[in-house]
Amino acid sequence: MFLKKLFLIAAAAAAFSGCSMMPAGNAASASPEVAAAAERLRIAMIDPTAAALSALVADDLSYGHSSGKVDTKASFIGDLVDGKSDFVTITITDQTIKVVDGQTAIVRHTLAADTNDSGKPGKVALKILGVWQKQGGSWKLLARQAVRITS
Repeated sequence: MFLKKLFLIAAAAAAFSGCSMMPAGNAASASPEVAAAAERLRIAMIDPTAAALSALVADDLSYGHSSGKVDTKASFIGDLVDGKSDFVTITITDQTIKVVDGQTAIVRHTLAADTNDSGKPGKVALKILGVWQKQGGSWKLLARQAVRITS
């Protein structure tokens, strides 16, 4: 009886604090899946095809660039496939992944890239926040925001 009351108190506390009562193992096991999806996106951004990118991003994608431009799924994919946004190399460091509720993940990392946007070579260094959501059994990028790293 005491354990039942203790569990009910813990459940109520978690509900009021917005925490999930999901076992920690579910979040931990989802983290490698999210990391794999993020890596597939990194590769697809270097060698873009509409099919590969479409499989990795949500239909409701909101993709914020460090310039302030915000892309939809269609404009994000279109700019990569057309070479308007052209990543020659992308290096990801300092990546952290937090699976929130088994269906949503917050991914942060530092991105360094060589670019060739519309044929103009360049370099970028960014801090990235990505929100991934499990949709139909696959992790998809739902939102992304980039900020430039200042010296």
